[in-house]
Amino acid sequence: MRIVIFGTSGMVGQGALREAVLDERVSDILSVVRSPSGQSHPKLSEIVLLDLTRIAEVADRLAGFDACLFCLGVSSLGMSEAAYTSVTHDLTLTIADVLAPRNRAMTFIYVSGTGTSRDSRQMWARVKARTEDALAAMPFKAAYGFRPGFIQPLHGVKSKTGWYAALYALTRPLAPLLTRRLPAIATTTERLGRAMIAVAANGYPAATLENTAINAAGALA
Repeated sequence: MRIVIFGTSGMVGQGALREAVLDERVSDILSVVRSPSGQSHPKLSEIVLLDLTRIAEVADRLAGFDACLFCLGVSSLGMSEAAYTSVTHDLTLTIADVLAPRNRAMTFIYVSGTGTSRDSRQMWARVKARTEDALAAMPFKAAYGFRPGFIQPLHGVKSKTGWYAALYALTRPLAPLLTRRLPAIATTTERLGRAMIAVAANGYPAATLENTAINAAGALA
């Protein structure tokens, strides 16, 4: 399976990349990044593109993939709905518009978050829901919305946000307990990454996976 990953500098993307490298079903990984990662592996290649809105400029390198793991995301804290829509909805669809015609057999996996809903009072949740809906209407083989709750980073994966990183350091010893006792609320970067690859390889009965489904798919991967 050949996969392309967006967002490998972030916590979710780091976890997805780690699991893709370890998974024997994955033969090739293309990571699209804004700056060189410095990572090296026989499976891994990179496209460095500072401005992702110019993704069409590298379209010739984005064909022939089986899956896209879309892990790009920003916090909505302090952002207007227009600004958040631009970087969350519009950029995602700009990239998907380049991928879809070149990868008709592609499974597109979009990481949103628990609470995503068109009717939510939370701005970010409405924007994410609109993005999920737009992706579902595109001519991919399949499109899935992953809606994780609390995500505990494992295996050296780190958040780029300082206070998040401090929180995760405190909760790391509790990760096994959280995922076992609260599967509807908590997951790990390992479970999430494994679940994305499993769904990319085998599909899933529903178009959206809430936290419990993510944990189940990740445990079986």
